[in-house]
Amino acid sequence: MQFQLTNEFIEQVEELIANNNGDALEALLNELHFADIAEIMQELDTDEATYIVKLLDTEVTSEILIELDEDFRERILDRLTPSEIADELDEMDTDDAADIIAELDDDVQKQVIGHIEDETHAADIVDLLRYDEDTAGGLMAKELVRVKETWTVAGCVREMRRQAENVTRVHSIYVTDKQGKLKGRLSLKDLLTAPERAHISEVYIPKVDYVNVHTEGEEVARIMQKYDLEAIPVVDDDGILVGRITIDDIVDFIKDEAEKDYQMAAGISVDVEADDSIWLLTRARLPWLILALIGGFVSVSVLGTFSGAMTHHPELFFFVPLIAAMAGNVGVQSSAIVLQGLANDSLRGSLWKRLVKEVLLSLLNGFILAIILVAGGMLLLGLDIMFGLTVAISLISVIITASLIGTFIPIMLEKRGIDPAMATGPFITTSNDICGILIYFTIAKLILGF
Repeated sequence: MQFQLTNEFIEQVEELIANNNGDALEALLNELHFADIAEIMQELDTDEATYIVKLLDTEVTSEILIELDEDFRERILDRLTPSEIADELDEMDTDDAADIIAELDDDVQKQVIGHIEDETHAADIVDLLRYDEDTAGGLMAKELVRVKETWTVAGCVREMRRQAENVTRVHSIYVTDKQGKLKGRLSLKDLLTAPERAHISEVYIPKVDYVNVHTEGEEVARIMQKYDLEAIPVVDDDGILVGRITIDDIVDFIKDEAEKDYQMAAGISVDVEADDSIWLLTRARLPWLILALIGGFVSVSVLGTFSGAMTHHPELFFFVPLIAAMAGNVGVQSSAIVLQGLANDSLRGSLWKRLVKEVLLSLLNGFILAIILVAGGMLLLGLDIMFGLTVAISLISVIITASLIGTFIPIMLEKRGIDPAMATGPFITTSNDICGILIYFTIAKLILGF
């Protein structure tokens, strides 16, 4: 049965901590999955959560720390000694340990690494810290099962048993040469059915998908998704097998990237959480709000140039919010489709073909919406045919323009190496509002005259 967190359970945990009843608390929590314990700790204050970390076995707390929100985990780590942090890292896979130690100050990092008992484990963590966190090198773990092509099947099985003790899950068995270069992968079925005296070179599969340590995380995710991989080996520039990336690491990476893109699309320029300080939240939101404000000033200036329309056709201004809203919505829709295509590498073909397709789509949508608008306006608002025609032509023109802007800008940013998510949200909405209003009143002036 799935664990359900309740206020009563939280109160029970807080009471046990307040009474320093560690035995009862440990008995209560030992029945739960580490992810459930992490969920409980998120509802406690930092001191209470730290109490639990110090109380439970490091095999459990090392898993719990990985599940916690980064900011909350940092506050807990600040209350642990370098030796206590090292004990936690000793139980983690190298990729998780590297992620956590990277959150510490440089001097604390050195102290923690010095307290890690397993020197090989410590060296692997230090090696992973060299890579950017959004590359294959930063995502990979050092723990894997590797065998040499010169080994016999019997010797391979003995060595695999030894290596598997340090690997949480054995997704694949990788084959290397004497220099450690990746040669292929080994099927467990082939290993079990092969004669004991046969050499691995006779039974391994030479075809294997792999990535370089400098491959971007997005490309790693695309490859693993395309070929439906649970794990993928990582090699250095010399082809030496140095680690592997598992599907759970890629899922976490995709989730983090999606959150960043969503925040950027919403006009939040810094990675923030809901419980961050007001100052940090203000810094994240204010730049795009200022851009929107400047865009608003430009929109007001555009309206000012058509002040004569107020006297001759005041009804034009009743449709300004509609035109602006349609421009913003269409632009965001177009950019969202393009961003999705760029993210999963499904956006193929030339830019001009994409733009032509977007124009045809916009014409169809605009024509349907214009008919609905004119019919509704004439029946419900009593608009005359010329005014209805003006609004209809303006709406179609605005939809086409907004669609092209929403399509063109993300693609151009991508080609220039800039995150295309920056083009969505306030940027495209504001630019389309200005263009929409300008197009609307220009067409109105040509048709109605003022």
